[in-house]
Amino acid sequence: MLEGIEFQNTQWFWLLLALPIAILWYIFKHNKQTAELKISSLKGFKLTSSWLPKLRHLLFALRLIALALLITALARPQTVDVSTKTKTTRGIDIVMAIDVSASMLAKDLKPNRLEALKNVAADFIQGRPNDRIGLVEYAGESYTKTPITSDKSIVLRALEDIKYNTIIEGGTAIGMGLATSVNRLKDSKAKSKVIILLTDGVNNSGFIDPSTASELAVEYGIKTYTIGLGTNGMALSPIGILPSGEFQYGRVQVEIDEKLLQEIADVTGGKYFRATNNQKLKEIYTEINKLEKTDVEEFKFYNYEEKYRPLVLFAGLLLLIEFLLRYTIFRSFV
Repeated sequence: MLEGIEFQNTQWFWLLLALPIAILWYIFKHNKQTAELKISSLKGFKLTSSWLPKLRHLLFALRLIALALLITALARPQTVDVSTKTKTTRGIDIVMAIDVSASMLAKDLKPNRLEALKNVAADFIQGRPNDRIGLVEYAGESYTKTPITSDKSIVLRALEDIKYNTIIEGGTAIGMGLATSVNRLKDSKAKSKVIILLTDGVNNSGFIDPSTASELAVEYGIKTYTIGLGTNGMALSPIGILPSGEFQYGRVQVEIDEKLLQEIADVTGGKYFRATNNQKLKEIYTEINKLEKTDVEEFKFYNYEEKYRPLVLFAGLLLLIEFLLRYTIFRSFV
């Protein structure tokens, strides 16, 4: 009954302590006002039984209940409906540049590097509800998979569709991947622009030098986080294609140009990470998520609905009933 009801002026409840005192006073007064007549015998008197004298205490009970209701009304019971509205005050535009060369099928991460990345990247995207995100694929060349958008369902579907294919020229064009990402962000009006560039190799293809692409990122105020993906040492990687069309795997030395990736991050104001296993990759994206915070303002609106009026009306009704009973039915007893 009282669920969701708050009392604005709870100090008035101290008056309820007067009710037990009133009850004691009523009992004391009633005993004093009750007259006694002692006679030796009741013979000769006609005895009648009436329920009215027994109910005369009802008048005091009505007045007491009315008083309790009025005290509760003074405490101002009310319900509060709280609605919230959020406003993003600082949006971030993010482009994820993903290496899709054949080496991304290496199985040092489970089930392979590319699938491990897609799983972690999906969680990252879902954790950025207030930002716009785009995807860039690159191998020996690069292209935009998804322009920056706030529709996360589009980005997640595009991410799921990323897979190794022979359409893109082989190799690892880090400079091309970074330049394409910069091109997607250069006209952005967001206050913060970020590229997350991931690769598992060295820059061995493309016609744009990574240092040139880094300078472009600096010119447009774009921060770049770089991730080197792959274990230390040897990894089970594709080394050829069998007659069945499936990849032939062999142990291959993992080569990542960490110096280049560190330079790109340093020049653009970002940070370099090395992911040697699935857990480390997940931790890297978690750290980037913490580093790039979106400022969100939350506004709360309170709608108060007063509930004291029914209590006052009910108390008034009880007092009216008490008054009518006192001067009609119980007039001879009080």
